[in-house]
Amino acid sequence: MFVAADHLRLLDQADQLIHMLANSDIAARYRACKVQMAEDEEAQTLIRKFTALREKYNEVQRFGRYHPDFDRVIRQMMDVKRELDLNDTIASYKKAEEDFEKLLVEISRSLATSVSPSIKVPTGDPFFDRGCGGGCGAGGACGCH
Repeated sequence: MFVAADHLRLLDQADQLIHMLANSDIAARYRACKVQMAEDEEAQTLIRKFTALREKYNEVQRFGRYHPDFDRVIRQMMDVKRELDLNDTIASYKKAEEDFEKLLVEISRSLATSVSPSIKVPTGDPFFDRGCGGGCGAGGACGCH
């Protein structure tokens, strides 16, 4: 039976884990890259350009190839996306964000599997997050039980 003292102890340990994560090197790197990106005028200009173009892109996507600006907007979107990907400040921020997310996924997976190997943990990767959802009807052939 789960008692209040166990609950409080778990909450205290969760607070310790949060503190460790917040003070980790990986979190410090993420925060530093985020500040650097916010202060980089070139990066901010690219982000604003991308955001404005994304609105046009969403409008074009509603109509698909039938929209008169479809080809132009798609080409502009690919060009701006390439510029974003090649910007060192933005690339560093994305890498730091990805590294921190991987750490969180590893921690989540470790916590979940310590309770039961069948607990699903979102990984942020749609390929690995797919599952039967418990209704495969194949008697566990897909790996569910």
